[in-house]
Amino acid sequence: MTPFVLVHGFMGGSAQWDGCRDTLQQHADVIAVDLPGFGANAHLPPIDSIGGYADWVVRHLRSLGVEEYFLLGHSMGGMIAQEITLRDPERIKRLVLYATGAIGVLPGRFETIEQSKKRAAEDGAAATTRRIAATWFLDREAAPGYEHCAAIAAQTALPALEAGLDAMQVWSGEQNLPQIQQETLVLWGDKDRTYPWSQTNMLWEAIPNTSLAVVPACAHALHAEKSELFQHLVSDFLDS
Repeated sequence: MTPFVLVHGFMGGSAQWDGCRDTLQQHADVIAVDLPGFGANAHLPPIDSIGGYADWVVRHLRSLGVEEYFLLGHSMGGMIAQEITLRDPERIKRLVLYATGAIGVLPGRFETIEQSKKRAAEDGAAATTRRIAATWFLDREAAPGYEHCAAIAAQTALPALEAGLDAMQVWSGEQNLPQIQQETLVLWGDKDRTYPWSQTNMLWEAIPNTSLAVVPACAHALHAEKSELFQHLVSDFLDS
């Protein structure tokens, strides 16, 4: 089967896909990466640019001998996925841009990048990761999937927090969207506090061959909040 590469977002990790792996594995060979500074690779030096993370993922896939693949990027990982499509266009069969956008500054975010950087420096990594992870869920800390995501986020040290925020702050991929030729699924929860509709709509309208799935009453962590629906939408797209 064709590999399916999953790129997590800011403060994420490969373990966030644990509840989805078995189902997705029936449709593709899942390769869930841990970006440097995050998740199982929290010990690696972080990268401070979206393009740099994209280069790292492409090198990692080459080291695994991956010839062609499906690609999903979540949140900051969606920014990275957009950059990967520019670097590796002939190898990517289909693309899923999930709870993400094309502007790193994130207008409409629950707080500005500058505010996140300031609060991370003042509060420390442990408090910051749990606070931000709560915004990913409609019911915040009361959500069933919160503690699992918060535990993954807590692996992120302050240098990786700062590097990820710096990477997003200076990045924009808006001008590159028309170059994405892969059939693309744009996936978004309508209560997402991080990426507003304007970001989702930009992806949907600017990428030439795009389908849109909007999930009601769901925030930034659709894969954890409504896991079965997430799996169904993604699997159907890979198989169609």
